[in-house]
Amino acid sequence: MRHPSCHPADHPLLNRRELLTLGALPLFGLGFGQALARSRSKAKARSVVFIFQSGGPSQHETFDPKPDAPDGIRGEYSTTQTKLPGVRFCEYLPRLAQRAGQFSILRTLHHIAGREFRNEHNSCTYLLHTGSTALPEGDTNASITNPRPGRIEWPSMGSLLSYALPSGQGGLPPVVEIPRGNLMRYPGRAPGILGPRYFRWGVDLASACKAPDAAGSCPNCFSHDDPNDPARTAGKGPKAWWDNTSCREPSFHLPAIDGLKISWAELQDRARLLRKIDEQFRLLEKSSQAGLSGSWETARAQAMRLLDATRTGGGNPFDLSQEPLAIRELYGHEEWGQGFLTARRLVEAGVRMVQVNLRGWDTHQNAFRDLKGKLLPSIDRSLSGFLDDLKQRGLLEETLVVMCGEMGRTPRISPITAGGKNASGEIFTPGRHHWGDVFPCFFAGGGIRPGQVIGRTDSQGGAPVSDPFTPADLASTIFHLMGIGANEEFHDTLGKPYRVHQGEPIRALLA
Repeated sequence: MRHPSCHPADHPLLNRRELLTLGALPLFGLGFGQALARSRSKAKARSVVFIFQSGGPSQHETFDPKPDAPDGIRGEYSTTQTKLPGVRFCEYLPRLAQRAGQFSILRTLHHIAGREFRNEHNSCTYLLHTGSTALPEGDTNASITNPRPGRIEWPSMGSLLSYALPSGQGGLPPVVEIPRGNLMRYPGRAPGILGPRYFRWGVDLASACKAPDAAGSCPNCFSHDDPNDPARTAGKGPKAWWDNTSCREPSFHLPAIDGLKISWAELQDRARLLRKIDEQFRLLEKSSQAGLSGSWETARAQAMRLLDATRTGGGNPFDLSQEPLAIRELYGHEEWGQGFLTARRLVEAGVRMVQVNLRGWDTHQNAFRDLKGKLLPSIDRSLSGFLDDLKQRGLLEETLVVMCGEMGRTPRISPITAGGKNASGEIFTPGRHHWGDVFPCFFAGGGIRPGQVIGRTDSQGGAPVSDPFTPADLASTIFHLMGIGANEEFHDTLGKPYRVHQGEPIRALLA
């Protein structure tokens, strides 16, 4: 259940949708011959891992604390000194503070869309993932979540990378979203005017989580509405508010493709697989919504290449059991750590962009309880382990790592509804609310000059004072580092040309 002050349509992220079917697989493979013609010699990064903190993390409780601000702005936490002189992070990010020389923080990302758009999840997720500064003409915060005839929708960053860069090897698609790739429904992840063949592959790897308004990294997951009454703690107890046993063992499962597992057993039964694929594509040929431009023979071949990709590159990249225990421990066995480990394996397998979704940053209430006990320890360990592993393997120089949410949080702390009660029946505790005027972004790896903090916010952490940048500049930075030139174009389904870059690369970040 959502908080009374948030419109239900403003929180689309965790609604369930069907898993990817075999019928969608050809969309990843057709059209790779249309990759942009350009020199790859200027590319600094071979792949990008985009870490999406859905809900919008607080700048004050992460990378831009304000320890000298008044109580109602400063918050409950102290700070910790980083490896960079004079730079402090939230006290609950000690591992990242010790690695601050390996990455850079941009503190002044912000939305310039109208005030009615820049503080809402629906619009801000569209703006972030497409690198846009405005919603499609005629759309509102409510309408952007649903299909609408005549909409001119800008492609997601992932779809543009899929258009421009083929996968490195095998049958894997160029863009993969994990670990809850299809349960995360939000605007801006679609290919828009590029057409359906450039849709990303959303893969649900994580265990089912039954937390109401689920948040965090299973088994360290929670609900922001969780009561503070110890007798009502999640579990099987008679007074428990919800039963948390579904995700206490958080190991990932192999991705389901129309009910089939990508496993050796399934690959051995080629005849049955072939019949299944044939049935799917015969149906798709008759469907006007399939959006396929090639024959089903070509599409079937691409699906078979994906299934057969487990035979190359050291086995199935989703199979974490192939990793040594020491590496598993480095990342941690929680959902987020396993997501980062899977991302590393996908990058090694040639995937151009991996998006790792981290849910639960919409901290309207119980903010200081949940950030300290759940969100910050999980990201501190898993992201630190990811950076260490990439560095040790020599992958960090060619892998761009970017992390941010769709917005920040308000400078001032307050309950979402004064005196009101949350879904579990307890009085709302204070938190921070939607704020698109400024939010931080984390950069590491391929082509990034590390050890910097770029941009300065005001004394309350509410607005940029210097070096303001937009999601369009963020997208251009990613495209630039991946070798997509400033003047390069893409074409929509009708052949009309558009410029890929809507902003400018953030030069201060570039090595």
